[in-house]
Amino acid sequence: MDNAKRIAQEILKVADIDVDGERPWDLRVHDPRFFGRVLAGGTLALGESYMDGWWDCDRLDELITRMLSNDLQRKVRPSLRVIPLWLKSVFLNVQRKSRAYNIGERHYDLGNDLYGLMLDKGMNYSCGYWKRAKNLDEAQEDKLELICRKIGIEKGMRVLDIGCGWGGLARYAAERHGARVVGITVSREQAELARARCRDLPVEIRLQDYRDLDERFDRIVSVGMIEHVGFKNYRRYMSVAARSLAPDGLFLLHTIGSNRSARFTDPWTDKYIFPDSMLPSLHQLTGAAEGSFRVEDVHSFGQYYDPTLMAWHRNFTEGWEKIKDRYGERFFRMWRYYLLCSAAAFRARQNQLWQIVLSPLESSSVYVSTRDL
Repeated sequence: MDNAKRIAQEILKVADIDVDGERPWDLRVHDPRFFGRVLAGGTLALGESYMDGWWDCDRLDELITRMLSNDLQRKVRPSLRVIPLWLKSVFLNVQRKSRAYNIGERHYDLGNDLYGLMLDKGMNYSCGYWKRAKNLDEAQEDKLELICRKIGIEKGMRVLDIGCGWGGLARYAAERHGARVVGITVSREQAELARARCRDLPVEIRLQDYRDLDERFDRIVSVGMIEHVGFKNYRRYMSVAARSLAPDGLFLLHTIGSNRSARFTDPWTDKYIFPDSMLPSLHQLTGAAEGSFRVEDVHSFGQYYDPTLMAWHRNFTEGWEKIKDRYGERFFRMWRYYLLCSAAAFRARQNQLWQIVLSPLESSSVYVSTRDL
């Protein structure tokens, strides 16, 4: 045990992290088995041991930022638990149509009470646009307005929202821009609340997989959904979007992105937060779009996900008393770990956020990009 602690301390020292130190980002270890567990189990063990209460940190986001910025995960022997993820990615299509509703049931159906207290008033579960915003509500509304302006959503247009969430964008495009919107989701909880929130608007919310689309739209938007599509399905996803878009239409894809092409996600994230999901690289996305779309614009603003996630974390912790009896203490630690580690990944520039505007190859229109509101 002493040897494991010594090795762990040497690794942490690279990132100026102390064990049982006094600084906000230092680790406080409650169970000495922590060191051997993490050295043997990697990031999965790090997250699970936090959920189990084996360690704490006052500024978990800063701790993980330091770990990621100094690439400490590469200094720990990869866990054997990664092997099943690799084998699945090679031999199976885990995001196949028969499993389309898995992510909805395991993540987005956790409870509208949880997401209602964590998110902004429009319930947008994606990165806000903080260029001029002073709070989360303003950042999310500015993001929605930016999307509508980027692809020129106008009154009477028929708009498809792939992965519509709780209907925030659909409602905004209908109310503010006069669009007729069809939103699709694989979450029953999202669909039910989105229908209620969009009542009396020209909005249709469907419980539907993207592969079942077979109609045309003037504009298509997809915000934070392709992270659940999987690299084996990117080309099909793009072909479905292409066949669903009018010849002179535009498609805006808003997604978290990875700096490198991968085939599976972090094992802790896969097990506890987003099963069967992965972050695409720009190379993977543009390769999948080739032959179906022309890339008109790529706007990167991953720096805005850090304040978005920290605002979600603040809302979640401040509102926890209202829902704690339903979810329990271990969920509280798991969800805090998820939100703060995600913020750290953007702060350390490990993850990116892109808005990509695509047009059909047959379109003759000239696209002019915008960042203005």
